[in-house]
Amino acid sequence: MKKIMNASLLILVSLFLGLSYAQATEAKKIVIANEIVDVIGPSCKMIGPIQSGGIIIATPEAACFGPMITPHLKSGHTLTIPVSVEGAEVGDSVAIKIRRIKVLALATASGTEIAIEGRYIGEADIAARCPKCGTINPPTELKGTGPEAICCKICGTPCIPYRVTNGYTIIFDEDRSIGVTVPKATTEEIAKQAYEYSAVPRNGLSYPVTLLSLADLPPGIIARVRPMIGNIGTIPAVDMPSSHNAGDLTVFLVDAPFKLAIAKADEAKRTDAHMDIDNVREGAIIIAPVKVPGAGIVVGDVHAMQGDGEIAGHTTDVSAEVTLEVELIKGLNLDGPILLPNKEDLPFLARLYNDDQLRKAGVIADRLGFAIQKDLLPIQVIGSGSNLNEAVRCGVERMARLAGISPEAVKNWVTLTGGVEIGRLPGLVTVTMMVPIDKLKELGIAHLAQGQYLE
Repeated sequence: MKKIMNASLLILVSLFLGLSYAQATEAKKIVIANEIVDVIGPSCKMIGPIQSGGIIIATPEAACFGPMITPHLKSGHTLTIPVSVEGAEVGDSVAIKIRRIKVLALATASGTEIAIEGRYIGEADIAARCPKCGTINPPTELKGTGPEAICCKICGTPCIPYRVTNGYTIIFDEDRSIGVTVPKATTEEIAKQAYEYSAVPRNGLSYPVTLLSLADLPPGIIARVRPMIGNIGTIPAVDMPSSHNAGDLTVFLVDAPFKLAIAKADEAKRTDAHMDIDNVREGAIIIAPVKVPGAGIVVGDVHAMQGDGEIAGHTTDVSAEVTLEVELIKGLNLDGPILLPNKEDLPFLARLYNDDQLRKAGVIADRLGFAIQKDLLPIQVIGSGSNLNEAVRCGVERMARLAGISPEAVKNWVTLTGGVEIGRLPGLVTVTMMVPIDKLKELGIAHLAQGQYLE
């Protein structure tokens, strides 16, 4: 059955690309990523490779809260299996164009949470511990619904390592454009059919969070659906939980008391794929660093909607079908990602100047005898760190290296032609500014920015 479904997807996308089925498979133009992993890094199996210009169809499960209540997993996220890119070498980059995000889930749930003492070692979503038998990352079984339903298979004790302090369940309309919070009686019915409502994929690893029957918010709150991807990019150069592949979370792995601990020097091996930026949505382009041979493109943690900053720490995780187009950029050596969001998602100061604005600026320049700088396009650089100040410092330094100017000059450019926005608390930001097109050509990404903002 799986082979039939994969073949059907290949045929549909082949038609979209104008290729025959044989051309698509033989030329490695389409790769289907439907296996799920929790730990990523150099030891992670990859599928592919896909050629530059090819399409990845990924089907991630609903994951951040799901893995957090699945004790045998060693990450607060799961992602689709890494896809290698043909010819990608360390020191290159890959552009990942988000062509389509289709929400598959019928309902989801989320909330705020605290870790339960005695049920984990170091990090609750990495090293869950059964409170009775002490098994680390114990195998579990399901006994009914609710927070006590996920039990250690060894001793039968409820063992999820988190308690939801304020939660909610949302159900979507038929075309997944609106979500509405529902009352307790409805959440209980959804919990009984949690796998169906959450559309858990065949290869899913996590329990669906809809099992918990969360209903602390009042029913009837309307939320607009605008799907975005919380974790997308390339794999790091050291094995780590996929949820911790960003500077504000990698810090918790340093010298931690579990097997996936890393050394301080390994923090720089992250790729900051776990961004949780609400502008990483259909139409956006991520330019991600290659830090292992083949790059290893991963995707997961799709959200139905998210406000800036993800202040609750979590949002509406959904299973989805994500279509990505991949382009290899040789020799672009990045520390972390560049984001080219949709035009309407740019900060006001980073939007292209209209004819009237150029005319007025030109009058001033002509009168005083100099030329205006008009051949500029915006880019966003991701910065991450243990707190917002560290994230901004990281983003400014990354932008300075890209643009070939000093951090002080970047601060001025950003103040005049861009902005700093919070992707996620406690420490992930976007630093946006206008960059001369000639510099973007030198970096090999001008065609991407021109296609995004001039066409």
